Amino acid sequence: MPIYEYSCRKCEHVFEALVDDDNSAVCPECATKDLERLLSLPGRPVVASATNGCKADPSMPPCGSMCRRLAAQ
Repeated sequence: MPIYEYSCRKCEHVFEALVDDDNSAVCPECATKDLERLLSLPGRPVVASATNGCKADPSMPPCGSMCRRLAAQ
């Protein structure tokens, strides 16, 4: 099921809802179904390039198993 962003036409509350169709979304503030579905852009994964390296504090432990600081050791 997709997540859509809505604006309530009655109380102007903006919210996100996980819905299977447009008719099942309800405003959590005023419980109306008079909603406008907003255009929202999909998220894009952040990919670290070989030139930017790890930006974590070098005095802290590595940030994970794929941390570039581990490969440098």
